[in-house]
Amino acid sequence: MSKTPQDFKHHARFDPLFHFFIAPVLLINLICAIVRLIRFPHWHTAWWLVLSLVALLALLKMRMYALKVQDRVIRLEERLRLQALAPAQWHTQIYRLTEDQLIGLRFAADDEVVELAKQALEHNLNRKQIKERIKDWRADEWRV
Repeated sequence: MSKTPQDFKHHARFDPLFHFFIAPVLLINLICAIVRLIRFPHWHTAWWLVLSLVALLALLKMRMYALKVQDRVIRLEERLRLQALAPAQWHTQIYRLTEDQLIGLRFAADDEVVELAKQALEHNLNRKQIKERIKDWRADEWRV
């Protein structure tokens, strides 16, 4: 858990093993494979470049898959939260919110999330604009 409380300026999360070790090592490996192929052109060095590229792309795809799953879970959680907090006559509007808007709303406290959701629909706010309007920040310590 971070020592700095989350707010609009401090809510980005890093996974140190991924962001500061695995991804940089695979990127450096790709650069080394390119340099080696240029200096020593051979089918072995070309194959090493292909494998280096595949490893980096596989890592990025796995990361995108995990983030997409998190986005889907956030979408579900926020719809359920809005159904619990919003008046019944507004429930049909919940499904008009985009995934991007629901992801932005996850940081809003319960007492302001419904009003922010209404503003998001009325003004077609994006995730950043929603986050900027949040007064009472609700930390999301699980997202990476």
